[in-house]
Amino acid sequence: MQDPLIIAGKAYASRLLVGTGKYKDFAETREAIDASGAQIITVAIRRTNIGQTAGEPSLLEYLPPSQFTLLPNTAGCYTADDAVRTLRLARELLDGHDLVKLEVLGDPQSLYPNMPETLEAAKTLVKDGFKVMVYCADDPIQAKMLEDIGCVAIMPLASLIGSGMGILNPWNLQLIIDAAKVPVVVDAGVGTASDAAIAMELGCDAVLMNTAVAKAQDPVLMAGAMKKAVEAGREAFLAGRMPRKLYSAVPSSPVGGMIAAGAPKTA
Repeated sequence: MQDPLIIAGKAYASRLLVGTGKYKDFAETREAIDASGAQIITVAIRRTNIGQTAGEPSLLEYLPPSQFTLLPNTAGCYTADDAVRTLRLARELLDGHDLVKLEVLGDPQSLYPNMPETLEAAKTLVKDGFKVMVYCADDPIQAKMLEDIGCVAIMPLASLIGSGMGILNPWNLQLIIDAAKVPVVVDAGVGTASDAAIAMELGCDAVLMNTAVAKAQDPVLMAGAMKKAVEAGREAFLAGRMPRKLYSAVPSSPVGGMIAAGAPKTA
């Protein structure tokens, strides 16, 4: 890995993180994740069976922890207490697994993060030994507060969860990226490949998505497109784009030695 993503001291070749919800079945989930190349896979503990419901199919049969880094998340939690309780359960189910994704929602309609509850939960989880990746508003001040608490990655929304509206406030994201000393992962709102590429071109370290892949007309094909978009956006960021020049025409080809218009022909 020449350009690895480093989270909590571990290196990953892929900068695309994907979720496991909203697919028609676990088989399609696995096929799409294989196409995406993702190595970190988010799992909603309140909505997905990973062993807490005996007698039902378990996601771990299709996505074993030996092949992927599972990222338990607190989707569906609206208080700090619920989020902390959920992740403690996940740690028990996954034999002490401590890398988690924290999200505390403000309301069931917008799914916008409740930042006071998120900050409170982050403090408790970090003290409890968790390595916390945290979903948050695109607020650079609160993002810095979460980093100072000890979160291992900051995950600002691009737009509302499941909206597919893309990056609505690139300026705030840029402020967060410029100030952060931990990875910044755009989370929520990505709708198509160009959204993922733009996030990476801004300098985000990674992109996390679920609905954009799972609810595409062809989830497996979209997963492959997202893989390429994240890779292209990262390479464009590393390459450094040309400066924008409004009303400043610069020829792509050299003009020296051009034959002047109307010049006499030589025999």
